[in-house]
Amino acid sequence: MKKIIFSLLFSVICFHVKAQHNVILLIADDLGPDYLEFYENHQDTAPMPNIRKLLAKGVRFTNAWSNPLCSATRAGMLTGRYSFRTGVGAVVGGGGGVLNVNEMSIPKLLKIYKPNGIATANIGKWHLQSAMPVSNLNSPNVMGYDYFAGNFIGQLADYYNWTKVTNGMSTTVTTYATTETINDAITWIGSQNNNPYFLWLAFNAPHTPFHLPPPGLHSYTNLSGTTQDINMNPKSYFKASIEALDTEIGRLFAYLEANNQLDSTDIVFIGDNGNARQTAQIANLDRAKGTIYEYGVTVPFIIAGPSVVNPGRVSDALVQTTDLFATIVELLGFENWQGQIATDKPVDSKSILPLVKDQSASIRPWVFTEVFTTVPGDVDGKTMRNQTYKLLQFDVDGHQEFYNLEVDPLEVNNLLNGSLSAVETSNYTYLCGQMAQLLGSGTFCNPAVDAIETANNDAEYVVSPNPFSTRIYVKTTDNTALYELFSQLGQRVFVGKEIERQDFSKLPSGVYFLKIVGAKTVNLKLLKA
Repeated sequence: MKKIIFSLLFSVICFHVKAQHNVILLIADDLGPDYLEFYENHQDTAPMPNIRKLLAKGVRFTNAWSNPLCSATRAGMLTGRYSFRTGVGAVVGGGGGVLNVNEMSIPKLLKIYKPNGIATANIGKWHLQSAMPVSNLNSPNVMGYDYFAGNFIGQLADYYNWTKVTNGMSTTVTTYATTETINDAITWIGSQNNNPYFLWLAFNAPHTPFHLPPPGLHSYTNLSGTTQDINMNPKSYFKASIEALDTEIGRLFAYLEANNQLDSTDIVFIGDNGNARQTAQIANLDRAKGTIYEYGVTVPFIIAGPSVVNPGRVSDALVQTTDLFATIVELLGFENWQGQIATDKPVDSKSILPLVKDQSASIRPWVFTEVFTTVPGDVDGKTMRNQTYKLLQFDVDGHQEFYNLEVDPLEVNNLLNGSLSAVETSNYTYLCGQMAQLLGSGTFCNPAVDAIETANNDAEYVVSPNPFSTRIYVKTTDNTALYELFSQLGQRVFVGKEIERQDFSKLPSGVYFLKIVGAKTVNLKLLKA
């Protein structure tokens, strides 16, 4: 009898522990890794002791990518699909498209997995649909969330006076936004009666407008909060906002611990894109938030909690925020979710659980991201990287850039401006081929780069000057040679025998490839000044 009672008691305890397994996703707005002193090569430090506590219980990822802008990143996380599939390529309300409410989402999947078994809430910034018509304010609930409370659109006009939507109803709030978000989170968690839940907690901080947070939430006592001081010292106010965010997150952690939930809750912390120009720590501000350069898309990414095996690790595996779709549903037990995905709505997300459980060193050979608007701009483009190399292609003029991130993390030396080695050519060909296969249309491989490892010159054909500005001269005894000049994109701009008579002064500056077909075939790389 005692054995039976013990067995029943053990089963009840195990069920109770399993039933309390939760997932909380914490999203900081406009926060790259370079203000976090626990990230390599950080350039400044904002105090984040509470987020730092996650490190001992988790895995920190050093090669995590997001989209360049917030709406696109959020759409990718919620649906597990790349921007070219969702249509959200930039900022909702800024020409970046809107998310279709019929998309499969994390909360919809969890309802399929366990109807009424896992509570779901989205608290904080939404920014995935337009606020008009008014019926759109129900969009978070239509997309599967049991509860939504937060600002529906993007940037707040004022952290101390803003419009909050709660399950489709609007009110004016004068509580500091970061504090209100945590208040709502604690209230909602407390109403779940220890049932399992998924909480998407999206902060506005440290996004603009820069401001002075309430006393007690930060340590920057020398800030006056005047408009003049904010304009002169935006980075100081940015850091104060980050510390205030961390302080309030600490209040959430304390609540979880006091209610015996901290040890049964997996916590994910990310930034939604890199830092904006006002707070960027790079010399070239044109490569900050909103661009497909590393500074615009590399974000802090930590997963901590009971699901982590051998915690305290750092991973250099390639991961992206889109991968949170699969990861979150699997953390909550839905392992066979793929059967619920429509064949005409493919999901790009790959579960990070093999990394979390220390079962694998990688989950994907490449990551991809892009930015696009209804009226294409100069920064619109798409990019893909593997562990070492990165290829970027820009939409407006089609030009490409190619970097070795291992030796050139700041993307200074565009390898396409010189001669590619065999290894570089192989990686270029791989990335452009994978990008074409993913997008299913067009070509991303420059045939001149793809086919040949070029030399600066050839003994049979001596070409000068290089760089050229107007004329191209070829010293050779081969009178049969035919000359073809290609742009960097593989477009033929000249074909004929009399290349020396041609005026190339109107050609745009950049890289060109000269193919000479004569006694032998030679391919040379030239620069147009």
